[in-house]
Amino acid sequence: MTRFAVIGLDHRHVYEMTEELIAAGMTCAGYWPETSDPRVLQGFQNRFPDLPAVTDRDTLLEDPSIGVIVIGAIPRDRAALAMTAMRNGKDVMSDKPGVTTLAQLADLERVIAETGRIFSICFSERFQVPAVGAALRLVEAGEIGRVVQTVNLAPHRLNRAIRPAWFFEKDAHGGILCDIGSHQIDQFLVFTGSEHTEITSSTTGSFGDLPALGFENFGEIVLSSERARGYVRVDWFTPDGLATWGDGRLVVLGTEGTIELRKYIDVEGRPGTDHLFLVNNAGTRHIDCSGEPLTYFRAFAADVRDRSATAMPQQHVFTVCRLALQAQAQARHVVLPGGVPNPGPVA
Repeated sequence: MTRFAVIGLDHRHVYEMTEELIAAGMTCAGYWPETSDPRVLQGFQNRFPDLPAVTDRDTLLEDPSIGVIVIGAIPRDRAALAMTAMRNGKDVMSDKPGVTTLAQLADLERVIAETGRIFSICFSERFQVPAVGAALRLVEAGEIGRVVQTVNLAPHRLNRAIRPAWFFEKDAHGGILCDIGSHQIDQFLVFTGSEHTEITSSTTGSFGDLPALGFENFGEIVLSSERARGYVRVDWFTPDGLATWGDGRLVVLGTEGTIELRKYIDVEGRPGTDHLFLVNNAGTRHIDCSGEPLTYFRAFAADVRDRSATAMPQQHVFTVCRLALQAQAQARHVVLPGGVPNPGPVA
């Protein structure tokens, strides 16, 4: 049975990563309690009261009985932690984004080649959303023909009062397209089967009454490949009146139909999460996907055991990271003032 340790309690995604790996049959050997946000640490301890805290990080990294390191650190620190773990013979599961610079990505690729270890990024908007897995199976079954476009809308709630200082520092998270946008690039690639993808255009924005000077709260990407086109919009504008952190939507356009996902809420509609709407030549259907199994974590556990790559091909990780970094680097930045309603058309 594979043992894992958790290093970097700086983002709440680490809760689900830990929980799902335990459910997949792994054993958590402990965690390093260092954090930039005591609320994240407290939440982790509340969820996992029986897990031991290990105050010396190197004890976890050097323990030969530990096979996997789970990383939820500040994004700029994740690549360095991952490389240290791999040089100590560990496989790695990181929260997104796994890297924040192209230099980090180049170093990471070299260390992976040298060590033969697995570096996987938990793209939670795919791997922890049952509706996405169901949609992929429908695509693979030919229910909407050949996929020609994806439209991915990913609004998020800012929750300004509970964000740590690094959240508003661009060099800490790499920018909105590097961070959130990596989710949507991942989904474009898997739904379209694209091998050669380019960033056609990208934009970042600082809109409205900014919570911090220069903070990017809007972003968009247009992607093109040999097979399809894609559009991505990410933002931090989810209002407090919504019952969840964001109304994430994915529309997959095929030559013979469409699939629309309302991942987290069906506004003024059916209760719960993971709503899938299928439209094809046979008619229209609503499919409740909330009971669909999550497969990524068990596949990752099997890959660690069997030295395989069923959860996520290593090259896919590199491609997503590279495209997200390119989108961020070449983005046109737009600043729009806030506080005054749009005046409407001129008479």
